[in-house]
Amino acid sequence: MMTVYHTSYTEISHPDVLYSRKYLDFGKGFYVTQLREQAVRYGEKFIKSNRPAYLNEYQFDSDNLDFSRKRFDHYDTEWLDFVADCRKGNPVTQYDIIEGGIANDRVFNTVDLFFQGIITKEDTINRLRYEKPNWQICLLTQRVIDSCLIFVKSEKLS
Repeated sequence: MMTVYHTSYTEISHPDVLYSRKYLDFGKGFYVTQLREQAVRYGEKFIKSNRPAYLNEYQFDSDNLDFSRKRFDHYDTEWLDFVADCRKGNPVTQYDIIEGGIANDRVFNTVDLFFQGIITKEDTINRLRYEKPNWQICLLTQRVIDSCLIFVKSEKLS
């Protein structure tokens, strides 16, 4: 069992994958992280735009259940190809859970140069080699959410 966080403009006690946005790093899903500080920093974007920000806390345990998983331990060509495909809107259907690095602002600036054809895939990976991945877990199916995620509490950030 691990504690994970999701930051939003509202409390989310019952996540529903249907409300997830498309074109994200690992596709349409409910994104959480084990890194509380990362989740709090994400809330700053809501606060800066004069919207409320809520840090939602959950307990997550999928170890004893049979789900298909993909894990990206590093920013590499496999991660880059996968993120590029997801950001183009190609649906992910072969996995229930995906874990790996976030294309945060610094990382995404590099990835965006690749998407625009300004730098090569090799240059992109060489630049990302020095970035320590911020961690995200994408829950792609409602079955995972309903079976593995337990809402604990939410906290309004300021």
